[in-house]
Amino acid sequence: QVQLVESGGGLVQTGGSLRLSCTASGRTLNNYNMAWFRQAPGKEREFVGSISWSGRYTYYAEYAKGRFSISRDNARNTVFLQMNTLQPEDTAIYYCAARPGTQLAVTPLSYNTWGQGTQVTVSS
Repeated sequence: QVQLVESGGGLVQTGGSLRLSCTASGRTLNNYNMAWFRQAPGKEREFVGSISWSGRYTYYAEYAKGRFSISRDNARNTVFLQMNTLQPEDTAIYYCAARPGTQLAVTPLSYNTWGQGTQVTVSS
């Protein structure tokens, strides 16, 4: 079983940037598609973006296109979420998730392994 730990969250001003990391242990991530989700207070968990096991394919939610970028380093068992031009509405807990297989997915139920989340707060 793979375990995921997110890091890199924090407080940033509007327009700033953050880079989140998700490091896996217990198993290599080579055979897992990975995704980032976020959940704001009182809201449902929503899809941010996903990346294929090879890193060749990515897919983003509409609001994330052009501002967020997902990458991975399988040698380090780590997935990254680079977030630029952050806005107060990006404030949420950000989670990484893993699913075995070859297809990218956008729903939380498609992922069977989750990290504990990291808080991102964007001040106005």
